[in-house]
Amino acid sequence: MLTSADLRPAPAPLTSSDPPALLGRESAAAYRGMIVDVAGRLADRFAAVDRPWTGAAPADLGPAIAAVDLDRPLESFEDAMDEVGELYLKDAVWFHHPRYLAHLNCPVALPAVAAETVLAAVNTSVDTWDQSAGGTFIEQRLIDWTARRIGLGPDADGIFTSGGTQSNLQALLLARDEAVEAVLLKHRVEVGTPLRGVEVLPRLRFFASPHSHFSVVKAARLLGLGEEAVITVPADDWFRMNPAALDAAIETCREQGLIPAAVVATAGTTDFGSVDPLGPIAEITAAHRVWFHVDAAYGCGILVSQQHRGLLGGIEHADSVTVDYHKSFFQPVSSSALLVRDRASLRHVTHHADYLNPAEGAFPNQVDKSLQTTRRFDALKLWMTLRTLGPDALGAMFDRVCDLADQTWDWLASDPRFEVAAPPSQLSTVLFRLAGADDETHRLARESLAASGEGMVAATKVEGRTALKLTLLNPETGLADIVPVLEALARHGKKAQESA
Repeated sequence: MLTSADLRPAPAPLTSSDPPALLGRESAAAYRGMIVDVAGRLADRFAAVDRPWTGAAPADLGPAIAAVDLDRPLESFEDAMDEVGELYLKDAVWFHHPRYLAHLNCPVALPAVAAETVLAAVNTSVDTWDQSAGGTFIEQRLIDWTARRIGLGPDADGIFTSGGTQSNLQALLLARDEAVEAVLLKHRVEVGTPLRGVEVLPRLRFFASPHSHFSVVKAARLLGLGEEAVITVPADDWFRMNPAALDAAIETCREQGLIPAAVVATAGTTDFGSVDPLGPIAEITAAHRVWFHVDAAYGCGILVSQQHRGLLGGIEHADSVTVDYHKSFFQPVSSSALLVRDRASLRHVTHHADYLNPAEGAFPNQVDKSLQTTRRFDALKLWMTLRTLGPDALGAMFDRVCDLADQTWDWLASDPRFEVAAPPSQLSTVLFRLAGADDETHRLARESLAASGEGMVAATKVEGRTALKLTLLNPETGLADIVPVLEALARHGKKAQESA
């Protein structure tokens, strides 16, 4: 008879001189020391940061990291932290710096950072009740709270996700399967012969504006529909979906024997901060009986805003909504959620495993609603933030960055060295160009700015031409922080033109 000793060698015994490796009762003191050490190092870093980035190039960092021998550990944790300081922290991009104006990255709420320490140490996986207990109810309570803020009604539900891309993917998966079920049922009733779901898939179509997030097209590919399944609906001069064009596109789709499966409206486009007209779109989707998804990854901060809540009029009619708390709720990555109007639609992602969540189980299991199995307790960060700061404080912070975008747009429009590249944003982005500059000049000016440490801005295309982009998500940033960055851009742009 084989024994365990026959199958594997005995491990080398640990000795009392070995440093603690795992968190537990015996290592509690070592854990405290490590956390204090890390917190002290980071506090010193934050206090000393004087620019958003060092401008390090791949050639500066790649060789040093490649040279690390991961098979030979360092002498101590302190040595490892010294190395991290050199290889990572020294050249980290600091989103909290007031001159970081580039992408949809926010400074993070202090209570949420403290919560990260808790959830990492306890290491809860919020998939089944017997792994999460209180975490299950905390997450569910936050889902219910968000659904009520949206106005989805008493049958709403949802799940925390890793980000907007995953939330959009799951929403469109639900829309796909709802559409397939409806077609199969209709075929069975009207024709009486069986039809396979795989035969329906090539006919499904999603509708989105040209300014929707790229994750919509990616989701269509992942769901087996292909990029051609996404029909682009024209937008207006403010980069918002045109409802009349949507209505016509759905009609054309049906005339061609295709199946409209979902409309994706955006509440806060990445480049323009535009909010599609959700009310009129909701009326059209209801008339055509098409799934209505709202990607509010960026614009979800409006849910706690005192000034801008009206922009989301109509979102209460959505079948599903994406929210990214790690954008306009000032949460650390990752913290996102998918909300649905009818919890029954979440059955399309449910699978029962005997070892995990058997169908006859009586406990609430969040894995029944999620694309993920093992999943971090990210909800704790938002919980701690709301319980410490409250939603009104978060809303006021989001209102401040939206107001700042208006002030910045006015400043740019009044300075002859610049030209605005889009109308004022409904949220907190600003698109502009250096007057008279070509695409190459804009590229060089942006790269020179980042390399100098004077600031960071993003870039995109507007009507085929490069435009520089400010994405304002730091409520502690003011016009006095932004103007020096713009002055530096003008200086770098002029130097690039003179060198050409």
